[in-house]
Amino acid sequence: MTSKVPFVTFNNGRKFPTFGLGTWKSKPGEVTQAVKDAIDVGYRHIDCAHVYGNEKEVGAAIKAKIADGTVKREDLYITSKLWNTMHRPDMVEPALKTTLQHLGLEYLDLYLIHWPFAMKEGTEELFPTNSDGTTAFSDVDYLDTWKAMEAVQKKGLTHSIGVSNFNKKQLERVLANCTIAPVTNQIEVHPYLNQKKLIEFCKSKNIIVTAYSPLGSPDRPWAKPGDPQLLDDPKIKSLADKYKKTPAQIVLRYQVQRGCITIPKSVNRKRIEENFNIWDFQLTPQDIALIDTFDCNGRICPYDDAYKHKDHPFINDEY
Repeated sequence: MTSKVPFVTFNNGRKFPTFGLGTWKSKPGEVTQAVKDAIDVGYRHIDCAHVYGNEKEVGAAIKAKIADGTVKREDLYITSKLWNTMHRPDMVEPALKTTLQHLGLEYLDLYLIHWPFAMKEGTEELFPTNSDGTTAFSDVDYLDTWKAMEAVQKKGLTHSIGVSNFNKKQLERVLANCTIAPVTNQIEVHPYLNQKKLIEFCKSKNIIVTAYSPLGSPDRPWAKPGDPQLLDDPKIKSLADKYKKTPAQIVLRYQVQRGCITIPKSVNRKRIEENFNIWDFQLTPQDIALIDTFDCNGRICPYDDAYKHKDHPFINDEY
């Protein structure tokens, strides 16, 4: 099955699919089949990260789909992310090489700094803590991390580099001090957190936004009973009725039309197909504007544990 997904062009001239499969929270036992299903359906972009703990299983799926002739490596666009405990410049290349080994790949298409703040290095723990149970931080500056990211791109270990969860000030600081500009800022975006200002800022700097948790991440581990559920919102449901689409298809189409790369996660084949089936309709400008009004600063990935870090992105800048 050929992929219907349109491409964006990064500021380095490389093309990248506007739609992909997210793998956060996908259990190792389920993710191999999910990635195989997604590639069969037509997905060509798979979004991974070291911290998700499932890159070996994602790699097994990629290997199987190349082996059976469904795709070639150059048809796929694989993203991964540098975890917070590996920000020290000398750790960046080994971290990327570990990810490549897990995925069974020679290179990544895109490598991101997962969060701007650094956590204590040199431990097996992905979420290191102090003796009192608080998060153990590091004071490595993300600008130094970025220089090491530039070095791994120059070596060909990744075709493009970018950031994730960076705010405006942090992006400005990287842009003022880099020799290679980030191609994307991967951030939480959905109708309850539409990120209009940060998206407009990124566009002005020729940085494409990648929208994570575009469906509102209903299966996030810290969700509480009674939390608003985006896909149950009557306003979204009425738009779904109008277009004869599902609520998920409406909110995914909304992101794609705003120019965001969009990476919904699912391990259910039917939903993987449904999420992909958004290329045969268009929301009107009026309906895009209507969905924009649903914003309530409803951030679902606040990373509260790191609020005390000087580089926490959500407390030190307007957006």
